[in-house]
Amino acid sequence: MRIHKELPEMIHDKSKDINFSGVVYVKDREQVLLKKAYGYADRAEKRLNTYNTRFGTASGSKLFTAVAVCQLVEKGKLEFDTPLADCLAIEFPYFDKDVTIHHLLTHTSGLPDYFDEEVMEDYEDLWKDVPVYKTETLKDFLPLFQKKPMNGRPGERFHYNNAAYILLGLIIEQQTGEAYTDYVQSEIFERCGMYDSGYFSLNQLPVNTAIGYIDDKEKETWRTNVYSIPKQGGSDGGAFLSAPDMAKFWEALFQYELLSKEMTSRLLQPHVQVNETIHYGYGIWMNQKDEHIYKYHVMGCDPGVSFRSSYYPDAGLITVVPSNQESGPFEVTDVIEDFLLGWNNGK
Repeated sequence: MRIHKELPEMIHDKSKDINFSGVVYVKDREQVLLKKAYGYADRAEKRLNTYNTRFGTASGSKLFTAVAVCQLVEKGKLEFDTPLADCLAIEFPYFDKDVTIHHLLTHTSGLPDYFDEEVMEDYEDLWKDVPVYKTETLKDFLPLFQKKPMNGRPGERFHYNNAAYILLGLIIEQQTGEAYTDYVQSEIFERCGMYDSGYFSLNQLPVNTAIGYIDDKEKETWRTNVYSIPKQGGSDGGAFLSAPDMAKFWEALFQYELLSKEMTSRLLQPHVQVNETIHYGYGIWMNQKDEHIYKYHVMGCDPGVSFRSSYYPDAGLITVVPSNQESGPFEVTDVIEDFLLGWNNGK
C-alpha cells in the first residue's frame, strides 16, 4: 500500500529537513498506520527516542482538565454556570463576580493571566522574578495573577488564558479533596489504560522519558529546559504522555468511556469562535466548515516542548506528534494531512 511506503518516506524527508526530534504516530479505526521515532531523548547519553517514549505536552493537556470538570458536573458537584466565587474558597479582590466555570473553560473569562500570550513572547521571562523551582503546586501560581485587575468583561471575547485553567484545577482539588494530578491519574489516565502517562517532576523523570531541549541556533549550543518551565505540570498543562497513550485517550473519549454521550457532546461543542475556521470547545480546538466539524485537536508549546494531536471524525483517524524541541509537530502534521486527507496547508 502507498501509505506504508510513501508516507514514511515523506515524514522522513520532512523530519530530516527540520531536524525533528520526537515521534510520529498515526492510527485509524483498524490499525496503527505509522509509528516512527526521531532524534534523541537524552542528547548527552545518546539515548534515542522510541515510539513509546514519554514527552511533555505543554498546553496540550488542558483537555484533561476540561474532562475532569465535566465529570464533576455529571456527578452533581458543579454546574457550568456556577460562579467562580461559589466553588473556590480563595479571595480574588478584583475579579468580576459573574465569571463562571463555562467562562474559564472557554477562555472567555476576562481574567488576568500569569502568562498572557498576546502580550508576552518568552515564557522564560516569567521566572526572572519568581523562581521556577518554587512553583510546585497550583496555589503557587496564585501570586502571579490573584490581585491583578480584569482584562475584560466575562463572555466578551476569546482571550487564551492559562490562569483560568489553574483556577479550574484548584476547583477540582476543592471539590474532590484530591490533588489535581492524582485525580487525573485515577479518573482519566488509568481508565483509558494510559499507563505510561503522568505528571512527573522534571528532576525525577521516569525511565524512557524525553528531556526537553532549547537550541540556540546562533551560538550552535543547547541546554535542557529544567530551569525554564515549572517543576511539575498541572491543570494548565505539562502532563507527560507517550504517543500510543494519547491515542488511547482519543478512543476512550469518543467511545464515551470518560463521559456520557450527552456530556461528551457538550465538551466538544464549538462554544466560541476563534477565527473563520477554528472554534474552541472545552479545552479543545476544532476546525469547522459549513457547521461541520472535520478536525478536533490539542496543541502545546513550551521551552523544550512542542506537541500536537488530532482526531479526524470523518476518517476515524488519530495523529499524535510530540517533540522534545520547540518546533516540528505542526510541520509534520501538515505532511500527514496532505497525504492522508488531501488537504492544503491553509485549511
